[in-house]
Amino acid sequence: MSAKPHILIVGGGYVGMYTALRLQRKLREAEITVVDPQPHMTYQPFLPEAAAGNVSPRHVVAPLRKVLRHCTILTGSVTGIDHARKIATVKPLAGHDRELAYDHVVVAPGSVSRTLPIPGLKENAVGFKSIGEAIYLRNHVLGQLDVAASTDDPQVRRKALTFTFVGGGYAGIEALAELEDMARDAIAFYPELDQREMRWVLVEASQRILPEVGPDMGVYTVERLLDRGMDIRLNTRLESCVDGHVVLSDGDEFESATIVWTAGVKAHPLLLSTGLPLDERARVRCNAAMQVVTAEGEVVQGAWSAGDCAAVPDLTSDVPGATCSPSAQHAVRQAKVLGENIAAVVHGQAPKDYRHKHAGSVASLGLHKGVAQIYGIKLKGYPAWFMHRTYHMSRVPTFNRKIRVIADWTLALFLKREVVSLGQLHDPRVSFEEAAVPAPAQPARAPEPAKS
Repeated sequence: MSAKPHILIVGGGYVGMYTALRLQRKLREAEITVVDPQPHMTYQPFLPEAAAGNVSPRHVVAPLRKVLRHCTILTGSVTGIDHARKIATVKPLAGHDRELAYDHVVVAPGSVSRTLPIPGLKENAVGFKSIGEAIYLRNHVLGQLDVAASTDDPQVRRKALTFTFVGGGYAGIEALAELEDMARDAIAFYPELDQREMRWVLVEASQRILPEVGPDMGVYTVERLLDRGMDIRLNTRLESCVDGHVVLSDGDEFESATIVWTAGVKAHPLLLSTGLPLDERARVRCNAAMQVVTAEGEVVQGAWSAGDCAAVPDLTSDVPGATCSPSAQHAVRQAKVLGENIAAVVHGQAPKDYRHKHAGSVASLGLHKGVAQIYGIKLKGYPAWFMHRTYHMSRVPTFNRKIRVIADWTLALFLKREVVSLGQLHDPRVSFEEAAVPAPAQPARAPEPAKS
């Protein structure tokens, strides 16, 4: 290893950013490079509030260059890793691919939406994992109210006011609840529309929702959503959604202009190009110290992983072979231990095992509504919603972001949220292209004389 070790971190999410933060404090003699397609880290638990307009989208992302002052930030994608040579291939935003040599690599690209080969899903649905998807969904939902208010066609109106969410985990439930809350506020400004015309449908393939908060809290959540007039379909699968025509496994069919897919995640496909040992779910095999290991348990020197894409043993579980769940709670804590472990190994010391017993779960069901189970204590309604905000406020990265989010919440106590669609953000050149004068046709170039 060189006198000045180079640590490459693949991914700027929870694991990537927090590991780099710890390393730039503990290992000042090292060169640290973070590669990610986006120049920011997104605090995903606040995506529903950003989509609903409770928090500014800019306040739920942390700029990597501002947070990681002593690291090199490369905006691009790692397309392959040759760990035998300790070389990673990086595709930047522009220009040719480049190779980066490293001494240690942290593979933490996170996860992507786990989709199924359902007809029409790719063409008509939207996920809910990025700030771009959250902003798009907010503008789309509000835009559909405009569509419904401007048409006299009952079928177009019915389709525009039908919102379908597939997946009853945290992302699906919070997105559904927060956006319904927002639309309920917005429709008051549409005298042409009646709130009862809106149809919000939740499709879940299993028998329960929010399994992380326990069966009784899941039942409570279903009851509260039903009280708000939502259509909850348990033990039901999405069979097709071609052109917005939704077909469910229970035999029901309807038109829906909004289809949101939140039915789980899977490890990032980049892992297939790393040559590192993967488990049966295509996650990087790790030991409890978050070192990459082979199927036989042999440590792959200089390779580390954590978060959604890693199979890290859960030492607090009584279930043999259990691994840590893909949650922000584990990812942030793993990253801090990971940073300490890399620094320890560089200094010739032994790494420590990661051990954290899951503290519980909190979920927002809209403004002033929620469910929570923290250390066995169950909360619902306003106390759970307050716990949700308090917990996530303590986890938002950087003091700057904490203050900005608190300011958003404080202003919301006195001012009603904005419910205007900015749909032009998603295709800003349309009006310019319509107004632009076509250039005159250029004369054809004469062929060059053949060279003798």
